[in-house]
Amino acid sequence: MAVVTPNLFGLEQAAIEASLGALGEPAFRARQVYGWLYKKRVRSFAAMANLPKPLRQRLADSFSLEWPEMAERQLSYDGTRKYLFRLPDGATIESVYIPEETRRTICISTQAGCPLKCGFCLTGVAGYKRNLQTWEILGQVATVMEDGPPREGMPWNIVVMGMGEPLLNYDNTVAALRVLMDTRGFAVSARKLTLSTVGILPALEKLMLEPLRPNLAISLHAPNAGLRRELMPIEERYPLAEVIAAAQRYPIPSGGRVTYEYVLLKGVNDTVSHARQLVRLLAHTRAKINLIPLNPAPGIPYAAPTREAVDAFCRVLADAQMTVSVRKPRGQDILAACGQLHLKDSTGASDAAAPAV
Repeated sequence: MAVVTPNLFGLEQAAIEASLGALGEPAFRARQVYGWLYKKRVRSFAAMANLPKPLRQRLADSFSLEWPEMAERQLSYDGTRKYLFRLPDGATIESVYIPEETRRTICISTQAGCPLKCGFCLTGVAGYKRNLQTWEILGQVATVMEDGPPREGMPWNIVVMGMGEPLLNYDNTVAALRVLMDTRGFAVSARKLTLSTVGILPALEKLMLEPLRPNLAISLHAPNAGLRRELMPIEERYPLAEVIAAAQRYPIPSGGRVTYEYVLLKGVNDTVSHARQLVRLLAHTRAKINLIPLNPAPGIPYAAPTREAVDAFCRVLADAQMTVSVRKPRGQDILAACGQLHLKDSTGASDAAAPAV
């Protein structure tokens, strides 16, 4: 039987110090290794040029450096790239790279599938398998950063908006965020990192106390509790009013605003009446509203709104002096747009693992 060595990739600096300390190495060596893993993203100990050669060999004998296996890469006509990763237990996840004129954005997953069963999201419809480990979260970022087309000097944006509810995988997700925001790690500014959640209240309260916090986006999708309950079963556990109240207490980096994401569904939540309800709901809050016309996919029982409905909805919000944007669909042709990521088995079909919260 092959000997499985511990994976150093995915560990925070203190854990790397402990691991190397067990080999008798001082803390400064751990700091060097930490920089090689995340700032320079090397794939082997042999590449850590400022470490003594005997130490590099000892590390190679004692540890591994594992990233998730990239099983497939798809390219959209608009330049978006979708990555399929196959994990050691056979679970699969997807991540997305979105090139833009002034920045580069990576959308990452925190769970294999999603247990929340939001009716308009293919990820939830397709099923749920498990939480991701920290190395599986960070490995998505590392892989996309190394694989994406070179655009020197362009900042990286990270959005935790892929498969899964990140606050249901709190410990592993937040450990990954700390490494991403660490200036000695991936060095992604907190202002350039956004976590999207339906509002898992105990975890959201805990996130507020973290020394480093990302921007916050709340998956809203309805202007009242009754409709939200129909679209998002999680409303039964964490009511809309309580989620919004908690979000308004969240200390956004650099004094920014909470983003409220609202998927527009034809004839369901996209009328002028719904827009007026949304204005009343978010009155007197520090809010940005990001409207997302539904990205259709097989298995989703809703249709995209008309252009006229989107424009009318926007006008109501703008007339109320609310900050509003409409998300441009990216990668629709390869099912890489918002709400289109999903589990796959070895044949490429959707995974039907039973969901559980």
